Amino acid sequence: MSNGVTNHKQAADPRKQSSNRMVAGMCVAFVGGMVGMAYAAVPLYAMFCQITGYGGTTQRVEQYSDKILDREITVRFDANVSGGLPWDFKPVARDVQIKIGETKQIHYTATNVFDNPTQGRATFNVTPEIAGAYFNKVECFCFTDTTLKPGETLDMPVVFFVDPEIVNVPEMKDVKTITLSYTFFPIAGEKPVAVAPKGDGEAKNVNSDGKAGG
Repeated sequence: MSNGVTNHKQAADPRKQSSNRMVAGMCVAFVGGMVGMAYAAVPLYAMFCQITGYGGTTQRVEQYSDKILDREITVRFDANVSGGLPWDFKPVARDVQIKIGETKQIHYTATNVFDNPTQGRATFNVTPEIAGAYFNKVECFCFTDTTLKPGETLDMPVVFFVDPEIVNVPEMKDVKTITLSYTFFPIAGEKPVAVAPKGDGEAKNVNSDGKAGG
């Protein structure tokens, strides 16, 4: 009888080992899949925002609007710097009033107030957030690595229009103003600047919160 039990256990062990290997393999595959999804999440989320305008993400288009409505809207321009980037960044005009569907070019300027070259990259958003899906940019400087020499000022144009379809959005029927906001951050590897030395050996304070043109 004991031999029969032993033989049964020996026959069951390979099946148990095979089952354990299968479970382990499934766990490894699951973990690997989760890691892969984590890496894919950022570009997929960015793509989702770009397509839907979620979070105030504007749309990038290659051509101008072919329809202009007899209805006006005000677009405000906001400018900020963060992470100790020593730039004076601001819109040339605080706002413009345009017809919906009209293509408009506006300008921002950025000046490096530090005594060394510095680099920045801009992100952006639109408020109200729902307006992002209807705010179309033909030309802009966002997500472009920008290097400024000491004291250098750069003109940064933005060409845009508001999609006429915005008038069909119930949530936007009473909205008269849209705000386009840019924030410049130092590029990874750049050291935030709290104090910038003057040429005469003294030091001058640089705006630590970095907000300009808000």
